[in-house]
Formats: sequence, structure tokens, C-alpha cells
Amino acid sequence: MAISASDVKKLRDITGVGMMDCKRALEEAAGDFDAAIDLLRKKGQKVAAKRADREAKEGVIATASSGDGRTAILVEVNCETDFVARNEEFQAFASSVAALTLANRPADRDALLALPLEGTRTVEQAMTDMTGKIGEKIDVRRVAVETSATGQMVSYIHPGSRLGVLVDIDGNGDLLATGRDVAMQVAALNPVATTREEVPRAVQEKELEIGRETARNEGKPEQIVDRIAQGKLERYFKDYVLVEQPFVKDASVSVGAMLKGVGATVKGFVRFALGD
Repeated sequence: MAISASDVKKLRDITGVGMMDCKRALEEAAGDFDAAIDLLRKKGQKVAAKRADREAKEGVIATASSGDGRTAILVEVNCETDFVARNEEFQAFASSVAALTLANRPADRDALLALPLEGTRTVEQAMTDMTGKIGEKIDVRRVAVETSATGQMVSYIHPGSRLGVLVDIDGNGDLLATGRDVAMQVAALNPVATTREEVPRAVQEKELEIGRETARNEGKPEQIVDRIAQGKLERYFKDYVLVEQPFVKDASVSVGAMLKGVGATVKGFVRFALGD
């Protein structure tokens, strides 16, 4: 049977799949729209299966925040190439996943994938559909849902959407502005913990051992090896603990001193860098 251009366009509007694929599906389904949609979904499943082993390290980090500022989320949505990452349809998909995450606050990635995104289609099924449309592996790699007990969650997406940060901040003054400064600090210097107490003991012991070995290799007297190692650990804290790092906007003060000056406290942070 002849397939009209208007029917092809109608199927494309429904599915988002290319015109030629829509035409072929309608021809194979003898003009039955529901059957054509099923055929296109099966095609998406085949494409997804073929590309399952491909690396998807490009994409975007997306965020969304509640109206009261108490809850914020990050999601990492991946594709294979930067070209697709800049595609409007892919970015709209990432935004819809972020909005769904904020609305439902899933406990983990598996819970997110099981949520309905489009009618009865789950996020996982929608990923397969997107893979069929775009021709690249699409994945939702990870998700973070954070709620501040007494303060605000401030979100920051670095230009290019390849890096995102959430900061839990409490206290006085303009928490949004201060939180954004801290988030930019986290984005730039990638701290491992908010305070030194949060650095795992095993990490501290490893740094001390490296310090001792370095001191011995440099021929330092044994009686001062431990002191040198402790000094190196202090340097590690300054480099990798958020409140002890030099503040990026004014290196003459630490982040902790800056926060104290404005009467604010950071309770924690989450940092997603694309592909990490």
C-alpha cells in the first residue's frame, strides 16, 4: 500500500525517529501505526544490543532543585560522542531525566531507571528508544539526590555541562552566593572531603607512610622521619580538604576562614565530572 508523507510525518512526530525509518516501518506494518511503533522500538532494542559494549563517556551533567532550595539532584547522562552531547534532543532527554529525578527522588540508579518517563515507558526503555533514534549508546550512569537538613542545597553546572556540583550549606547571609562560590571551588580543586575528619584513616596512614619513605630516601635522620611525615600529611589536608584549601577567589584565606567570616558552614558536597 502507498504510504503518504503526512502519515510518515505523523509517525516521526510520535516517535522522533528519522523520516526514512518511519516510512519503512509503516510500509512493513501495512500502514498500522501501533505496529509501526513496535517495529521502531524493536529496531531501537537491536541497535542498543549491538552498541552495549561501546564506551559512552561523553554527554552532560544535569541538575534540578526544589522550589524551597532544600533538595537538589545531579544526573550523568552519557552518549558516545560530543556531537550527540550537543544535540538538542539528547539535551532535552537529559533535562527530562533530571526533572523526573527531582520529582521522585529515587534511592539509586536502578530505581531511577525503573521510573516511568513517557507514559508507560520507563527511563530504561526510553534510553533504548533514544539509542535507536540517535544510533549511539545512551546511558544514565549515576544519580545523586541530596537534601539539606537545616540549610540549602546549592547546585552548580560548569559551562559545557561536563561537571556539576551540589553543596549543602547552612548559616547566615546570602547562602546562595556563598554556596555557589564553594561549588566553584569544589569544581576547580576537586577536594576529597569537607573536613580532615572525613578523610578515611587508611588514606591518612598511606600518606604518612609515603612521607616516611620519602624522608628516609632523602637521608633524613630517623628521629625526625615521623615529624616530616606529619608535615606532609598536613600539606595533603591543605591540598585536598575543602575547608583547608586556599579559597580560589582569595588565596590569602582558606575556604574555612571565608565561611567563618560570613557565618556559614558547609555540611557536605557532591561532585560529578563526566566519565569519572
